[in-house]
Amino acid sequence: MYDLLLRQCRLLQADGGITEVDIAIQDGTIVAIAPQIAAIAKLVLDIQHQLVSPPFVESHIHLDSALTIGQPQWNQSGTLFEGIDIWRERKGILSLKDVKTRAIATLKQQAIQGVLFVRSHADVSETSLTALQALLEVREEVKDWMTLQIVAFPQDGIYGNPQNERLLEQAMEMGADVVGGIPHYELTHEDGTKSVHRIFELAQQYDRLIDLHCDEIDDEQSRFLEVVAACAIRTGLGSRVTASHTTAFGSYNNAYAFKLLGFLRRTQMNFIANPLINITLQGRADTYPKRRGVTRVKELWQQGTNVSFGHDCIQDPWYPLGTGNMLEVASMGLHVCQMTGKAEIDACYDMVTWNGATTLNLQNDYGIEVGKPANFIVLDACDRYDAIRRRAIAQYVISQGRLLAHTELPRTHWQPQDGSINQPNALALSRDA
Repeated sequence: MYDLLLRQCRLLQADGGITEVDIAIQDGTIVAIAPQIAAIAKLVLDIQHQLVSPPFVESHIHLDSALTIGQPQWNQSGTLFEGIDIWRERKGILSLKDVKTRAIATLKQQAIQGVLFVRSHADVSETSLTALQALLEVREEVKDWMTLQIVAFPQDGIYGNPQNERLLEQAMEMGADVVGGIPHYELTHEDGTKSVHRIFELAQQYDRLIDLHCDEIDDEQSRFLEVVAACAIRTGLGSRVTASHTTAFGSYNNAYAFKLLGFLRRTQMNFIANPLINITLQGRADTYPKRRGVTRVKELWQQGTNVSFGHDCIQDPWYPLGTGNMLEVASMGLHVCQMTGKAEIDACYDMVTWNGATTLNLQNDYGIEVGKPANFIVLDACDRYDAIRRRAIAQYVISQGRLLAHTELPRTHWQPQDGSINQPNALALSRDA
């Protein structure tokens, strides 16, 4: 007897293929995948030919600031830098309970929508390191249903204050998974370059991944990405390095951008774009034409570079909206990056699933294969295109072999206009409508 058996699944594979299978789970592990599995289980789910996909991956979010919209005030200009100022005031009153309550609420909101892997940045620019300590505790408390990676993120720069460099190293000692940075927000260009080199030193010293907020600005002269690329090539860290945002890349002249693309191809680095936030924060100083504010996602993808998408913010000083739905992120990405070809739309789905797992360096534990942990979702959709087009609901969320969440599908009843009344079950509009 299996613990869990799913029948009549449309299994989405990494190469885009779809197969009709049953899936059996025992002790948190996928133990069988076959066209038909003649067995019984403690729980049997009839999937009715809906799409079974690996879970969504949230590559970039700030859980320490999530759900703080309007505290202490709204960002009226909508700019990155007013958001930083507001957060500087808000983080002065952080407590462990405050951060943990909001972070867990956000993770639950994401989990019911199919997100089971999250990388969150924790601000380590305040001396108490409250945000980091809270998220380290959250990482432990949610580990039975959510994989949480934590980036030690010096929001005010490594060299913005005398104590910040030491705080970043202390964060490594406390157990942060990833070294972060923000070179374009350092006080000088020299400090920015110095910060990138220091981040690579810490990553090697503590055997950590790297994820930098890099060139998140409209300034076409902000070119720290080339410094990151050079360090990645020289250290050989490549696939362990991620450049987040890189919005200035969209403002570079093509002669420089194409040269840089060649360097980046050599690095095997990862890139994260945050379409909802990038399109909102960037271009604020432009009149018309206004820049889109997103990095060169399509060009990076076309040359085989690993690109994933993230939310960045959910209801905080930088972004007043957000629900935790990664299909909303993918949809904004395909729109703003003009990726509307069939292969391009499918790629945008991959940017919130497989590509995100690669960014988080989770390939060995990610995917629906025999022998791997049983983490997957059941979407009310028939393929990747359909899932993005309709923001398909995650009807079932399976985490570590257990049913974590079940969402009932909405049903719409069309009422005739001749005065009669349809019965409640007269018509249901589904994915076939």
